[in-house]
Amino acid sequence: MNSVYSVGQVNTYIKNMFTQDFLLNKIYIKGEVSNCKYHTSGHIYFSLKDETGAMACVMFAGARKGLAFQMKNGDKVIVGGSVNVYERDGKYQLYAKEITLEGAGLLYERYLALKRELEEMGMFAQDYKQPIPKHIRTLGVVTAPTGAAVQDIRNVAGRRNPYVQIILYPALVQGEGAKESIVKGIQMLDDYGVDVMIVGRGGGSIEDLWAFNEEEVARAIFNCRTPVISAVGHETDTTIADYVADLRAPTPSAAAELAVGDVRMLLKTFEDYRDKLSRSVENRILLLRQHLRLYQNKLRFLSPENQIREKRQHLMDLEDKMEAAMKNQIYMARRSLDIYIERMKGLSPLEKLNQGFSYVEDERHHAVTSIEHVKTDDILRIQVSDGCILSRVTGVQAVSRNDRPGSSDSAQMGQ
Repeated sequence: MNSVYSVGQVNTYIKNMFTQDFLLNKIYIKGEVSNCKYHTSGHIYFSLKDETGAMACVMFAGARKGLAFQMKNGDKVIVGGSVNVYERDGKYQLYAKEITLEGAGLLYERYLALKRELEEMGMFAQDYKQPIPKHIRTLGVVTAPTGAAVQDIRNVAGRRNPYVQIILYPALVQGEGAKESIVKGIQMLDDYGVDVMIVGRGGGSIEDLWAFNEEEVARAIFNCRTPVISAVGHETDTTIADYVADLRAPTPSAAAELAVGDVRMLLKTFEDYRDKLSRSVENRILLLRQHLRLYQNKLRFLSPENQIREKRQHLMDLEDKMEAAMKNQIYMARRSLDIYIERMKGLSPLEKLNQGFSYVEDERHHAVTSIEHVKTDDILRIQVSDGCILSRVTGVQAVSRNDRPGSSDSAQMGQ
């Protein structure tokens, strides 16, 4: 019994056959565009036909960079891509990746060949790309002096930073001598020493833009010491110069945006830094003032002047105490002296003399304390309080102890 297959199995088998076919995986087909429809999703659906037949084609939105013009019905084009089967409908179609006008086919082949060659040489490598400075003083421009590109660059640069000096090299950008003119402009501005260089022109066909696909221009950009921004054509135009340049801009206006920093943003940044610095300085001054007050209080507390003042006050207190103690000592000493004086007065012979007593001595200045010490006719000296009395002894008379003044016996005898 013969094998029976489903429609899906057959479609899948046919799809695998298409996928494994090397020729169909990378093929270029020329024809006339018909039934061209641009879907809202970004995909392009169209048919490619000639006098013998037609083929369904689709270009997905992700491959639109391979289309450099607005395609329409009736265009003679060369479509590059792969042929495969759409399993749901069981139909094969061409999945387009590149679409060029048929008249530009030979140029496009030259473009692809040079692109592969330079890419293999490493001229497109990211390692060789120079950074674009954020803020510049001089901007070099290599483009036509009368085209819209230079006006766009001037307008954008003047709006973003009117202080930037724009140096224009008026170059031929298409036709005979264009590549030599562009190369000379790049070399002259590089020798002049501009900060950034823009090389480009307005949009056009592949023939119009071909000067920027020349190997001489690519090598001049690659060897340039100055960072180069390419701005060739419109956003959909891609040239060899775009791959070699340090940065690609979709349009000349966008190139000016990338090359010239916005001075307003720079001034705003400066103002922000100034405000931040001002607040930082004010906070720092406030903190230092607080520290100064703290140190002043510490100095006031630990100041030698205050310590000297305290010591001086303490010394004055000690002086007052010492003076009071000395006065008290003097007072006590005077009291003791008065007591001793009174005692001495009680023992002093002079006081005794003042009280009516007298001191008797003989001529030899011996004290006479008894009648036995004298005899008749002896001269005696009697000391009284105010002088001396000389007397002669005429006689002596003994007195008993009981007859002395103050005794009871003498008192009775007196009575």
